[in-house]
Amino acid sequence: MGHFIGHMYPGLFLVFYGLYQAIVVSKAAIFNDSLLYSSCPLRNKGRWARLWKLSYRGLLKMVTGSLLIAYEISCVTGGLKLMNRELPPRFMFPKEWQHLTMFVLLSLNGCADVTSKNLLPQRCVLLEKGTLVLTFYVLLLLLVSHVQDSSGVELQTHSLLILVVFLLMLVLTVELWAPEMFYLSLIETFLFLLMGSWLIQAAFILYRPVTGYPWQDDDISDIMFITTFFCWHLMINALCLLGIYGVSFFWHRCHSPSLKLMETKEAPYATSTVGSLYNLLQEGEQAEKEEQALLLSKSSP
Repeated sequence: MGHFIGHMYPGLFLVFYGLYQAIVVSKAAIFNDSLLYSSCPLRNKGRWARLWKLSYRGLLKMVTGSLLIAYEISCVTGGLKLMNRELPPRFMFPKEWQHLTMFVLLSLNGCADVTSKNLLPQRCVLLEKGTLVLTFYVLLLLLVSHVQDSSGVELQTHSLLILVVFLLMLVLTVELWAPEMFYLSLIETFLFLLMGSWLIQAAFILYRPVTGYPWQDDDISDIMFITTFFCWHLMINALCLLGIYGVSFFWHRCHSPSLKLMETKEAPYATSTVGSLYNLLQEGEQAEKEEQALLLSKSSP
């Protein structure tokens, strides 16, 4: 991962994952639906019905993690070895082993998603959320250790990435107790998009600068502009989320009959509710009048 492609591919995966999450969260907000258990009917029945129940999110994690593992191993000349044969033996390729650990955790998280949704008799949301939280706890530890020998531009770039991972870890931890909370899912989606876009930006900063000249570690202007670029990523990703919600709203409003039915059914439901309450009040008043009349008849000589 210590090269251009090693930052670009994970960043692209996180961006596409964040975009998918943004569509799911927007749809749940528009239809007032559950974030975990969608009430939308299956598109097909029969032999293809199971296909729509697959955990595509988990399959994507498994495939992406496996490809990144194969790529990381192939990038090491002579094979990825743990220790050399010298005396005393020394550990070899520490950063590559850290990258490999991250990608293995991604694949295992995908396996947990598929197991929970497709293999267990009943879906276990705690298993899915728990493995994801554990993945980010380990990722944070690895990233903190990863920048021990970094300085200047590389240190500033990875420090901002660590900040995003830390915030994402906190949000995912809270989601263990509130998995259906909309605002937490929205923040999680935003942080996934930010993490992915910043990894792509880091690939260009560290390995392929747009100007063709490397960034200078001893230039304070370069260090300051890294933080400025990060703030631009914050604003762009926030606008991206807003745009996805707007497009989803107009798309479902124009092409989804269920949304129109919801709007037409709201008014009759409200009037029927008011009518039933009015009838109950009338019955209560009638009962009170009958009781008062009975008491008056008993008290009169």
